[in-house]
Amino acid sequence: MAKKLYKATINPVEGIKVNSNVRDFDFILDEPIKSGGTNEGMNPVEALLSALGACETMVAKSFAKSQGIILRNIKVEVEGVFDPDGYLGKNPDAKVGFSKLTSTFYVDADNTEEEVKKYIEFVTKHCPVHDTIANPPEFEDKVSTY
Repeated sequence: MAKKLYKATINPVEGIKVNSNVRDFDFILDEPIKSGGTNEGMNPVEALLSALGACETMVAKSFAKSQGIILRNIKVEVEGVFDPDGYLGKNPDAKVGFSKLTSTFYVDADNTEEEVKKYIEFVTKHCPVHDTIANPPEFEDKVSTY
């Protein structure tokens, strides 16, 4: 199968609030008022947590039957440990981004605990967002003018 290119275009709205456009979809990203935003949307790190949890949930639902899992329901909660002192430059030893991510899977299935644990290992291994975070891609920054 040919590789697929994804693209998001982000434009400022006002202050630090931005609009993200992907395909035919738009959504607002912002910061809480105490961080200088208008609190009209989640912030980028919250969006990252949401993307990870959504991907894990979608993979779980998509592959359950083929993996022999009789899945009635699933919920994923994702937590990230973040030290703002790294981002703000107050502590040069602090990581700028998340230092730890934890996904908690709440699974209702007609399977043994061992089968469910193996299945969640499968899910995390096959989740593109999890893989992108765990095995960072090559980064390239380009600068262009309008």
